[in-house]
Amino acid sequence: MNVPEIFASNVFHDGVMKNSLPKEVYRSLRETVDEGKPLDTSIAGAVANAMKDWAVSKGATHYTHWFQPLTNLTAEKHDSFIEPDGDRVIMQLTGKRLIVGEPDASSFPSGGSRATSAARGYTAWDPTSPAFVKEGTLYIPTIFVSYTGETLDKKAPLLKSMTALDLQAKRLLKLFGIGCRKVATTVGPEQEYFLIDESVYEKRKDLMLTGRTLFGAPSVRGQELEDHYFGALKTRISEYMRDLDATLWSYGVFAKTKHNEVAPAQHELAPVFTTANVAVDANQLTMELMKKVAKRHGLVCLLHEKPFEGINGSGKHNNWSLSTDSGLNLLDPGENPESNTRFMLILACVIAAVDKYQGVLRASVASAGNDHRLGADEAPPAIISVYLGDQLGAIVDSIVMGREYVPKKAVPGSIGVPESPIFPIDTTDRNRTSPFAFTGNKFEFRMLGSQASVADPNIVLNTMAAQAFSDAYEALEGAKDFEGTCREYTAKLLKEHYRIIFNYNGYGPDWEAEAERRGLLNNKTTADAIPELLKRENIDLFVKQGVYTEKEVYARANIALENYTKTIRIEAKTMVEMVKRDIWPSVNAYLSALCSAIAAKRAVSEKLASDADMGMAEKVCSRNDALMKATEKLEKALREVPAGELLASQAMAHTIVPAMNEVRRIADELETLTASAYWPFPTYPDLLYSVK
Repeated sequence: MNVPEIFASNVFHDGVMKNSLPKEVYRSLRETVDEGKPLDTSIAGAVANAMKDWAVSKGATHYTHWFQPLTNLTAEKHDSFIEPDGDRVIMQLTGKRLIVGEPDASSFPSGGSRATSAARGYTAWDPTSPAFVKEGTLYIPTIFVSYTGETLDKKAPLLKSMTALDLQAKRLLKLFGIGCRKVATTVGPEQEYFLIDESVYEKRKDLMLTGRTLFGAPSVRGQELEDHYFGALKTRISEYMRDLDATLWSYGVFAKTKHNEVAPAQHELAPVFTTANVAVDANQLTMELMKKVAKRHGLVCLLHEKPFEGINGSGKHNNWSLSTDSGLNLLDPGENPESNTRFMLILACVIAAVDKYQGVLRASVASAGNDHRLGADEAPPAIISVYLGDQLGAIVDSIVMGREYVPKKAVPGSIGVPESPIFPIDTTDRNRTSPFAFTGNKFEFRMLGSQASVADPNIVLNTMAAQAFSDAYEALEGAKDFEGTCREYTAKLLKEHYRIIFNYNGYGPDWEAEAERRGLLNNKTTADAIPELLKRENIDLFVKQGVYTEKEVYARANIALENYTKTIRIEAKTMVEMVKRDIWPSVNAYLSALCSAIAAKRAVSEKLASDADMGMAEKVCSRNDALMKATEKLEKALREVPAGELLASQAMAHTIVPAMNEVRRIADELETLTASAYWPFPTYPDLLYSVK
């Protein structure tokens, strides 16, 4: 495999543009991409023609405006390049069609931001994210807006948040005498996933309809031996990963790391950092291709946050950093962070933003699937906190407590064997229990669910950081003693928001009580988390930074609650159907066979029919009756769910989900009591260990 030759071979990347565009057109386009200058629409025709010629040379016959509606998925409408030319056709893409498309917007979620009858929507080219060819179609990354101007996607507000952060960060940097063309957020989203055999997957209705197992007794062997994490790859898995790498590389996705994760059948892929909007596009493409490549290998890729109970679920760690166009990382502490005034100010701004807008940050990762994962000793708790590590933690403590800081330097480490290399020991450890951890020169936001769009949390991170930088600029502008005023303002922020810093075990039994004492939020369900978006100060945040209008904030809250309610309803109805049509009759068949066996024993001799036989039959019978009663209770609760997104979501979280848990508890117990020949679908060992 010639990786340099494969890499980005399907992408209309900078090298292709430079070779195929007139010099002035190329220069103008690069200024838009690199410096954020408005797109010169007069160059669109030349770009469109070059893009079309390149795509056709790659076998493309169609083009599509590829966008990200409020569904966590992508959308596309394919149009051919053909245009009539007498009784023949020519292949053409005009500048107008490159820049603007018009898909029907009526069937996409709007959260009430427009009437159902208002069907017109527009897609607009995002020149900062490269186009690519996939399966005979030229994909043009775009934003998606309604006829009246409301954003109907995740890309437009992401770009707005990046613009807001760029503007405010550059203002702040100027106070330090640093000039730059652009400050960009860079993101590296690690992606966890499960792979199971396709033939087994097709026998599980719950997996096909909901993405997770609604039933399943724990396997006698799970992850307790801790032998899967970083373990040797199975042959089929290795072949899949190799195919996936090559596929992703051809689309310019910087797939870097691959390995087995903690749970059996669980794996991870991590990319190299890139600009936030490109990273979001790449992650959406990655999730799509992971599933398609899996099918080529007779596998199914599961991206649900919790496809299996009793073992670790899947997340998506969002590594977030800030860099100037000259390569200056604003979150790099340097050798002596305690004397790095600029770094300490930016750190304090981020800490203050996380504390002030913790509710919005939690809401940005809220979903029905992620509710199963957060706080389950495999992911951070639902409480937002910031981990700084030993070195930065000690510096902040010294500022807040008014005591002297004693620097801690990296020291050489060795295992004590002469042949072993000497390696540097970092000044701080890592904390996997923290939802928002500083990890050297970036923050790792670890609360994202594996199937979520990376756009949502990065919109929030960018926006709240922009607001914090704006506040800092206003406080420091015109200061006569800038250095002293800056240190005072940094200390003020750290003291006011010290409660959000927690450098210890987030899984510990005392943390919830301690967090409550500190006044931190603990919204464990999506139904409880999403309403945070509608608090006045949080709406004002987005409006002030030009990321959302008030109407758009309400729309996103409504959509999130509606999606949550619909997801739980689908799961509950699937559960009811599986009990009535599969589990209950199958257990009855086993019970009938069991009773027949007992009767046959008695026909030979009363002594052969033991108390254990009768006890087993009675237990299976009573448990199956209890299962039906619990299912009927769930059905009744579903019928009584009130109307309206807020009330319905609360009912789902606090009535339907507990009722579902009870149905599952009984069914999973029945699985352990029922002969395997009678159980109606594959069990956890079948699902988790079928791939060799």
